Amino acid sequence: MISASPHPPSRLRRQGGWLAAALVTVPLALAPSPAIADTADQAERVDDLRADIDTILDDPALEGATSGVVVTDADTGEALYSQDADTALLPASNMKSFSTAAALQALGTDHTFTTEAVVERRPGRGDVPEVYLVGGGDPTLNADDLDAMAADVAASGVTSVGEVFADDSWFDDQRLVDDWWPEDEAFAYSAQISALTVAHGDRYDTGVTEVTVTAADEGDAVSVDPGAAEGYVELDNQAVTGSAEAENTLAIDRPVGTNTIEVTGTLPVDADPVVAVRTVDEPAALAGHLFARALEENGVEVEGDVDRGAVPADWQRPRVVAENTSMPLEEVLVPLMKFSNNGHTEMLVKTLGRHGADEGSWEAGLTEVDTALQELGVDTSDLVLTDGSGLSRGNLMTADTMIDLLDRAQDAPWYEVWHDSLPVAGDGDPFVGGTLASRMADTAAADVAQAKTGTMTGVSALSGYVQGPDGAELYFSVVNNDHAGAAPLHVQDAIVVRLAEYLGNQVPEGTTALRSAPTVGGELECSWELTC
Repeated sequence: MISASPHPPSRLRRQGGWLAAALVTVPLALAPSPAIADTADQAERVDDLRADIDTILDDPALEGATSGVVVTDADTGEALYSQDADTALLPASNMKSFSTAAALQALGTDHTFTTEAVVERRPGRGDVPEVYLVGGGDPTLNADDLDAMAADVAASGVTSVGEVFADDSWFDDQRLVDDWWPEDEAFAYSAQISALTVAHGDRYDTGVTEVTVTAADEGDAVSVDPGAAEGYVELDNQAVTGSAEAENTLAIDRPVGTNTIEVTGTLPVDADPVVAVRTVDEPAALAGHLFARALEENGVEVEGDVDRGAVPADWQRPRVVAENTSMPLEEVLVPLMKFSNNGHTEMLVKTLGRHGADEGSWEAGLTEVDTALQELGVDTSDLVLTDGSGLSRGNLMTADTMIDLLDRAQDAPWYEVWHDSLPVAGDGDPFVGGTLASRMADTAAADVAQAKTGTMTGVSALSGYVQGPDGAELYFSVVNNDHAGAAPLHVQDAIVVRLAEYLGNQVPEGTTALRSAPTVGGELECSWELTC
């Protein structure tokens, strides 16, 4: 259950002090020593905590479900609570905690990603037959970066190019994990994975475009703006503008196997515009399309087509005419972990494969994840990795394995970066609270619990840390599987609030203690449903 490796000396000293107190003998009929009294009080507090967690878990929302739950004292290593701790369960996005820890372990906090524009030779008179936009796995490359690169191409002396090629050969050509659900492919959380992709918005969603649908005159077709992908995706607009009393039945989809944005249903004439983020087919080709547009806007004529292709191996003198370097990994982790970004995580996994085995594939990358975790000291024998993000239903973990990671990570040089990337309970700033921004606010857990969420149909998890006012800390992992209906977020929240109270955190003035949070989750991460 608890890691078998030695604790740091400070933890051993504290543990030794507790054991020494426990072994004191008291003569018959004499009053207990303060040490024994403290030990008895502590045992009673732990018993009360266990009873309360049992009561919280006896919730109708968990009828028929299996819940792996572990709570551990960070100082002593004592398991304060344990239920089904070694049962293999689906982790959902709790898998990202393992993947990001492995990435930090293998790559370091300052690792960056490079995107290049390459031509065969020095431009000379200004005309080049082709330019290659070469992806290096950057999950944060955006349209502004492409514009800056296009300006550098122009500054290098290039005035026209024949063709623009998008080179995403840094990774393999498998875009989706085999068991990801096809019906999810239109949505940002299931975007195709490529070494060359363009990020959208301040959360850096990759492989997507923002579609805006606006009502027209009653009876007319709606207006559809496909955003950055205009001219790249096809449009199939079947939607009509209804009367003011009409029901809003608008649907925006990208049917499986197509690169077509399909809009159907009815949008009332007085309705506000509907904005949706939808994925595209082959993100690298979209990147090439946007780069060609940026070249034109910066005075470089594009005479031919945009296509996908790798820089020819027989080029004698390839020349880099523009380069973009990403933010460091420690900054990438903020949108990744706060908003549970699947695309970012899978790009990290393939980067690990390229870094460790010169192969940008899931198979190589997941092997490197396992290797890095073992190097960290995590026992991975109960960890099954099918992807890095947790979207796959082939992943398995135990609550004990998660506790092992939470413990081992604290001794890593990158721990603070990783810890700070975790969502913070009740913090309304989305770049701090993330997927916990609206959970546990105005409770004893607010601002003192940091944890990774994870939710998909029939699976929900919350694992992380709770700190006390005196510096004491608990590790916890709550993994719920096979529950019916919405995610039991209220159960998870109530457990974490009880842990915060156990450590001595006070409920904010003017509020009441939370034993069973009223929050009810959906069937997906709130960030995936754009509700947080």
